[in-house]
Amino acid sequence: MGLFNKDINQKYTILATSVDKLLQVTKEIGHGALEETLTVLQTQLDAPFTFVIVGEVKAGKSSFVNALLQSDKEICKVAPMPMTDTIQQIVYGEQEEIVEINPYLKKIFQPVEILKEIAIVDTPGTNTIVRHHQEITERFIPYSDLIVFVFEAKNPYRQSSWDFFDYINAEWRRKIIFVLQQKDLLPESDLNINIQGVIDHAKNKGISEPQVFAVSAKLEKEQYYDISGFKEIRSYIERNITGGKAPELKFQNNINTLLTISQKLDDSLINRKKQYEVDIKFRGEIRELIENQHTKTKKQIEVLISNLLDSYDKITRQKQDDLETGLSFFNVLKRSFSSIFGKETGLKEWLTTQAKDFELKLNTSLRDKLQNGIIDVAENIQMMGKLVDNKLRYSETILKNNDEIFADIAERRINVLRDLQESFSQFMSTAENFYDERILTESSKMTPNLAAGSGIAIVGVILATLTQGAVFDITGGVLTATGVLFAGVTLGLNRSKIIKKFADEIGKGRNQLHDEVTRKLTDYTLRIRQKLEANFYEFDQLLENEGKKLNEVEQVQQEVRKDLKDLSKGF
Repeated sequence: MGLFNKDINQKYTILATSVDKLLQVTKEIGHGALEETLTVLQTQLDAPFTFVIVGEVKAGKSSFVNALLQSDKEICKVAPMPMTDTIQQIVYGEQEEIVEINPYLKKIFQPVEILKEIAIVDTPGTNTIVRHHQEITERFIPYSDLIVFVFEAKNPYRQSSWDFFDYINAEWRRKIIFVLQQKDLLPESDLNINIQGVIDHAKNKGISEPQVFAVSAKLEKEQYYDISGFKEIRSYIERNITGGKAPELKFQNNINTLLTISQKLDDSLINRKKQYEVDIKFRGEIRELIENQHTKTKKQIEVLISNLLDSYDKITRQKQDDLETGLSFFNVLKRSFSSIFGKETGLKEWLTTQAKDFELKLNTSLRDKLQNGIIDVAENIQMMGKLVDNKLRYSETILKNNDEIFADIAERRINVLRDLQESFSQFMSTAENFYDERILTESSKMTPNLAAGSGIAIVGVILATLTQGAVFDITGGVLTATGVLFAGVTLGLNRSKIIKKFADEIGKGRNQLHDEVTRKLTDYTLRIRQKLEANFYEFDQLLENEGKKLNEVEQVQQEVRKDLKDLSKGF
């Protein structure tokens, strides 16, 4: 074996690690069949080069094995009817011994020289009526190094045999040779026709150089060695397998088996990956939909606030004009003198009236606009919910709950989506989720508070100044001529300061209106959005876990393929 011997242990360690990695993947994704295959493969890594004998019942498989081993004893039982559904694994042993591994597998130890380099597995027939035969035969194929396909020489064209060949060749791409057993039962001319027929059939199925051997276990047993056909097949085995070549071939076959399993894992995950990608896209579309509607809602709020401020500015400008006119020196004196004689209201009453009028206009205009605006915003948010609800009803399902491998995962996904649709439908039918009673109640209080904190406050200051000063005689209400003149002069001199103070307060009120309405409506829309998003918690968790699993599988697959590629170098 030369150089191969120096690093065989290290290579087998890497190979064993690859088996472990793939086994964990199969367990993680729930691929029971491949998990079983890899579990058995773990125990077969250091097994001898293995011939697996397959074929139909009564094709003469057991007789072929007995003759190939040149044993005087009947190592494999030959019976007129199928014995059991047991696989017989024949390996080298210093003494004869039969060990029952499980109900379907017997290990037969024989002191036969060739078994030091190879092991032979005799399987039940592929067309047997005995239950489990084909199933357990197929399960043993992945661990084989050479498939010996045994046909009846007189009829190598049975459909069941070639169907099984298709499985072996397509699924596992094992090295196959063909044996026409019982050649003594037909003329040589017919035998040659059947040999050529097998060659042609194998070529049509993708075998470029089919190896076909015609043998007779009966003639071999009767010591007609030159014509039994076993000399040719033994020569093939010596040239291609034994004599030190078996370990390297076995190692490469194990690599090919793992590559096949890795590819099977990829194939089995195709729909699962597609479903994950579709779900990620679907979830992204919902997020985008919610974000777009949220953006529209924010713009709607901006328009509402702009309308509120326009109304506020219009009312405050008008009131400022009224105050500038009403607090002029001439008008103050006029109202002061006229009030003495009862002709019209005095300055105090006029200012009180102005304050009430200001408050009424602000409250009426702003409250109506605000509450109507809040309802419009709520309806827009509800539209967001309706769009999401409609989207949920048309989610694409690729991974079906009858999937051969991932039925449980598909079922879990369907259940989560169904729960999501039901909870969202219930969410949509609950009006309180969209019409926040608290914000509607607070909005009715918002405008009086704003008005009280705005220019109305300065009207109150003016009232306080006038009533507490020397302008009025509080007890008798008699205003002297000197007092009137003083009041007129004082107001005239301070009118510009008062108007400026009024304008400052109006500005503060405007900012307060903008900030408070923005904050309350922004908080409101954010709460609704969070309620919408909360419905997707379980679905998001499902996608997160699925993404992690698929990433882990992909990473392991890359690691295994790199290791197997490196191990293949030099073969």
